[in-house]
Amino acid sequence: MKIATYNVNGVNGRLPVLIKWLRESQPDIVCLQELKSPDEKFPEDSLKAIGYTAIWHGQKSWNGVAILTRKDYHIEAIDKGLPGDPEDVQSRYIEAKINGVIICCLYLPNGNPAPGPKFDYKMTWYKRLLSKARRLIKKGVPVVLVGDYNTVPTDMDAHKPERWVNDAVFFPEPRAAFQKLLKQGWIDAIRMLYPDEKIFTYWDYFANAFKRNAGIRMDHFLLSPDLAKRLSAGGVDKHVRAWEKTSDHAPVWIEITD
Repeated sequence: MKIATYNVNGVNGRLPVLIKWLRESQPDIVCLQELKSPDEKFPEDSLKAIGYTAIWHGQKSWNGVAILTRKDYHIEAIDKGLPGDPEDVQSRYIEAKINGVIICCLYLPNGNPAPGPKFDYKMTWYKRLLSKARRLIKKGVPVVLVGDYNTVPTDMDAHKPERWVNDAVFFPEPRAAFQKLLKQGWIDAIRMLYPDEKIFTYWDYFANAFKRNAGIRMDHFLLSPDLAKRLSAGGVDKHVRAWEKTSDHAPVWIEITD
């Protein structure tokens, strides 16, 4: 089973890029973030035409998450929205069960400018995620928490750490929250596969960041311990970031044995 995550930075505006990558990479399950599309404008028919069914949780102009699956996979929607705040209307979380694996697709708040209310919201969201993650890992079933965490976990996850010290993705508080997830027992899949390599998933559009490989890693797969035992491969489709009219993120993927 090949599972991928991709912050598309606008699903309709980047649809040709998304379809090109899906045809090339052939993932079985895809988690998308930053759809920037209301529910009624999600490109369901275009994705069906290339063999993918979808569930999604959209929002006009901002946020939005979706889970795509090949048509021969059984998808059962479980939840839309992260529990813990009934007044939170931002579309940042969707959960489904697919062929026995619980897939939690998430898009954590960026938190900038920080300090401030947006950073406070980010940390409150993290607190809710920690609570949800604790409940999930206690179930003892295969689970993946996957998506754009807007968090750079360690200095190794940045080309030049000093460039990011004043950015909310690099602040100590979200990094500590990410470590709390690991302490619960979740496994950082890409870091498990590549413990000593600088691997990036995001490159700013400015200052020739991609050409200089001046990136950061903030798109993550966190696997439950039983699922981590089935991890066989993973990587970043970095070349997609070089395509015309592409997202500032690259797709990230893992493979797990059945």
